[in-house]
Amino acid sequence: MTLAVLFSRAQCGLAAPQVTVEVHLSNGLPSLSIVGLPETAVKESKERIRAALLNSGFEYPARRITINLAPADLPKQGGRYDLAMALGVLAASGQMPAAGTAGYEFLGELALSGELRPVRGVLPAALQARAAERQLIIPRSNSAEGALISGLSVYPAGHLLEVCAHLNGTRPLAPCPRLSPSEEDADPAQPDLADVSAQHHAKRALEIAAAGGHSLLMIGPPGTGKTMLARRLPGILPAMTDEEALEAAAIASISGHGFSPRQWRKRPFRAPHHSASGPALAGGGSIPGPGEISLAHQGVLFLDELPEFSRHALEVLREPLEAGRITISRAAQQAEFPARFQLIAAMNPCPCGFHGDPQGRCRCTGEQIQRYRARLSGPLLDRIDMHIEVPPVPPRQWREAQREPLASSSHARKRVTRARNIQQRRAGKPNHLLAPPDIVRHCQLEAGDRAILESACERLGLSARAYHRILKVARTIADLEESDNIAANHLSEAISYRRLDRGLR
Repeated sequence: MTLAVLFSRAQCGLAAPQVTVEVHLSNGLPSLSIVGLPETAVKESKERIRAALLNSGFEYPARRITINLAPADLPKQGGRYDLAMALGVLAASGQMPAAGTAGYEFLGELALSGELRPVRGVLPAALQARAAERQLIIPRSNSAEGALISGLSVYPAGHLLEVCAHLNGTRPLAPCPRLSPSEEDADPAQPDLADVSAQHHAKRALEIAAAGGHSLLMIGPPGTGKTMLARRLPGILPAMTDEEALEAAAIASISGHGFSPRQWRKRPFRAPHHSASGPALAGGGSIPGPGEISLAHQGVLFLDELPEFSRHALEVLREPLEAGRITISRAAQQAEFPARFQLIAAMNPCPCGFHGDPQGRCRCTGEQIQRYRARLSGPLLDRIDMHIEVPPVPPRQWREAQREPLASSSHARKRVTRARNIQQRRAGKPNHLLAPPDIVRHCQLEAGDRAILESACERLGLSARAYHRILKVARTIADLEESDNIAANHLSEAISYRRLDRGLR
């Protein structure tokens, strides 16, 4: 047989379109040509395939070899097709039965020795292979990703010879085992909320933000615990569902760092430096890749020193905060990534950080303070659900707080989980995702309470978006108290978390 057809998968954002690898041997001068819009790394695979076959003890055909990667209009990048192309050469030259490759998809880069090296994006490819009802053979270094998929036979291999022995039926490969329950347990080293002394108001706001999935902006001088609070948010968030965990793992799989088993069922926490650019946050590159907001999908994006980020970088957040997705468009390719993250931000009240300090340590002029705060646009602030002050704590309160029994993350997480369960039963989603029709249905107010809210919006100059966000926060506060209706105290507390909205401009 001089023609062999195998299957592999490309990587286009989170999509993994099928690539048909067709290998044909014909008479003519010995050569190997790869067609189908391959980029440089794919073209160079001809040398890797030749060396891998010879070093594995196979004969390299002294014929004209043509490899077509279909569809022809889909750009092909990387060394992920090496294994499929090498097996196609063996099947087309009769050194391996072509029937053995039926029902399989192949991913893997070849070393010159024939060993298999890991590739990115195995998890999205595995999900698509399951939908196509095929089995998947991957490098052993990617076996952690194969262990996440149920309903699919994933076979990890370390060498080209192992794959050939499996396809010949002489030495079958062992499928990837599923993750054991012990590997899915919570991380015992997670920072605990009990580490934060005093700051009861801020901890209360953090718990509300966790219960409803709301975004939060903390404003206060240096050293008041803003960063400590933010880093403890993942520890009080509800456990991830299988679907959420797979989405987060798929994004990690296509990123430069790859997926680690330690990340499984752990909510991502991303804290980029304030020098990060817009593309670093949103994603980009000539081949679009995920940015920080997508790497934080189903987790937390913490932006410390918020006004120090460039204006352009911050404005990138506006659409994902509303839509939960980001589309990266380049001249040759377009990719869409999920970005359903929980934004937690922190900032100082002025450039030196001590505005309003009773000891008078602030030396900033009014113009400097105004210019510093104006770095945050009104539309961005409008999209942040809650704004709170985190004031300095006097040493006397430190000592008193150390003698008090402190609430731990485990206790807060139980309350948050209970509130999230209420939201799921009522609307099928967290409160921060409620659409306007959902708000009308689930966030009804008494006539007197509605008048209070409308008066507050007029006094603070809040938009219709802020009006709806106050209602959603009030609904979350009621859920934490397991109340069916939004009461006046719930609404008043929700309004208090918007007082800094226009005062910061």
